[in-house]
Amino acid sequence: MLTRARHFLPGERARMILIAAFIGVMSGVAIIVFREAVDLVHRVIFVWGYEVLRIGEGGWRRMLLPILPMTGAVLLIPLSLAFPGKVNGYGFTNFLRRVNLENGVIRARNIFIKIVATALTIGSGNSAGVEGPIAQIGGALGSQVGQRFRVSGKRMKIYIAAGCAGGIAGIFNAPLAGVFFAAEIVLLGTYEISSFSALVIASALSTVVSRAYYGAVPAFPIPDYTIVNAFVEIPLYTLMALIVGITAVLHIRFFYLIRDRFGQMKLHPQLKPILGALLVGCIGILFPQVMGNGYEYIARALVGDTLVWRMMLLVFLKSLATAVTLGSGGAGGLFAPALFIGAVLGGSFGGIVHHLLPAHTAPAGAYATVGIGAFLAATTHAPLTAIFFLFEMTGNYMIIVPVMLTAVLGTMTSSWLYADSIDTVDFTRDGINIHEGREVAIMKSIRVGKVITEDVDFISENANINHLLELFRIARNNFYFPVVNQKGLMVGVVSMQDVKTVLHNEEERVCHLVGAICTREVIMLTPDDTCFEAMQLFDIKGIEEIPVVESHEEPWVLGMLKRQDVIAAYNHEMLKRGINERAENIKMLCSMD
Repeated sequence: MLTRARHFLPGERARMILIAAFIGVMSGVAIIVFREAVDLVHRVIFVWGYEVLRIGEGGWRRMLLPILPMTGAVLLIPLSLAFPGKVNGYGFTNFLRRVNLENGVIRARNIFIKIVATALTIGSGNSAGVEGPIAQIGGALGSQVGQRFRVSGKRMKIYIAAGCAGGIAGIFNAPLAGVFFAAEIVLLGTYEISSFSALVIASALSTVVSRAYYGAVPAFPIPDYTIVNAFVEIPLYTLMALIVGITAVLHIRFFYLIRDRFGQMKLHPQLKPILGALLVGCIGILFPQVMGNGYEYIARALVGDTLVWRMMLLVFLKSLATAVTLGSGGAGGLFAPALFIGAVLGGSFGGIVHHLLPAHTAPAGAYATVGIGAFLAATTHAPLTAIFFLFEMTGNYMIIVPVMLTAVLGTMTSSWLYADSIDTVDFTRDGINIHEGREVAIMKSIRVGKVITEDVDFISENANINHLLELFRIARNNFYFPVVNQKGLMVGVVSMQDVKTVLHNEEERVCHLVGAICTREVIMLTPDDTCFEAMQLFDIKGIEEIPVVESHEEPWVLGMLKRQDVIAAYNHEMLKRGINERAENIKMLCSMD
């Protein structure tokens, strides 16, 4: 009976699909709650405040506009004090760290924090996007499900990615874009067919829930554009891709420059978002297009805003407003600002070329549409996400050709000029290549100075071979010995292999000095080098020990690093992290119960 019952139970893969379907439905529900919260804050603070202060009357009353975003920043303070370190700033980088380098355990309270903090920031008019937060909300839902089922770290990562796919798919009404967002950005392109199917299911069901509530309405209604003259426009789109790639790099570097400046500012952390909101409001007095997520103006750019100078200026102003909002401590994402900048950058380029070649080029709106995909790809280094995002919005096979071209070329240009995407800068600053995975990150976190054997034997370059043989006899487990000069600085390494030529000649053993047979060109490590670098040298050179010196300029011998010591240190760190993660999981589960 038991065997027969097991036959009808779902297998491991089917169980994963069912759980992914549940995550997708919950992500769709979360999207509804999230969007309603943003709309509610926008109506209460921005629309109602706009009317009460009579800002629409113009004149000196327009100077009151900064009060609206500052109100949202003030309301962030209680939340920030209640959950320190969880509210302010661009949090998607830390989310990627949690998913790919840590245990993937995300607390349920993060769902509430992201909804409220982002709604207060964007709803009050500050410049940020909802997409990063909704991806984190979906990811938190996936993590909560994984914790309930006590799944492994690998399966937890899949459930988190499924939640992210559902979040992006539902918010944009674009299921394919959600799948590739999770695959390219969250899973860093490392996924299997089984995990891919989970992303598809979650993305599809989240879109179904969102469409059931809001209808099958695309994020931006895009007119039906086409290529007018391929021989003229394809080279123009290629040129635009290069401009987009360069602008994307400037945008990334500018964002982190502004964030660093706010970080260095000697001002109370709770006051920084208020200052940022004041600056955004001041920009909004003359250019209100930069406030909020910018969707309304994106729609105008797509139908062909003819004021080229305004769109060119908005490229910089939107980048500035977003950097100030998130750099000062506002909550939100960078996805929507990238769409805005791409639309106005492409629209301004299209306006110029259409003015010069009206008979051979499409209107500016076509270039604005392509610019959205190109700039999104160039800033995130995720061209497939951008391509499918635009394809689902347009459904136009003709316009998708330049989108594919510009997305790929824009990504190539930006990655050639600057290796990091907008989400990986902090990892590089910490010396972590997130694409290499958790194991490499752990190896890079362990310094050589913590692993070396400090009790090391060395020999003078003026000693004879008999002294060296005696040293080998006493220290039987050592294969190499550092050779030092009269000042005590290392000048080489000697091994038993170096002694073989004079081993059977007593006279030569007495007459020959160690300095004459030792290897002078030696590989050395310093205490600040990582175990990852050490293992690379072990593998490349095929050796088992490497001397560790104080510095390359002053090579005082500190010890010898052995391959087995590095492996032992790695295993110890893995065990320690595994115990900590298990303890955290148990603590989280107990708190939920």
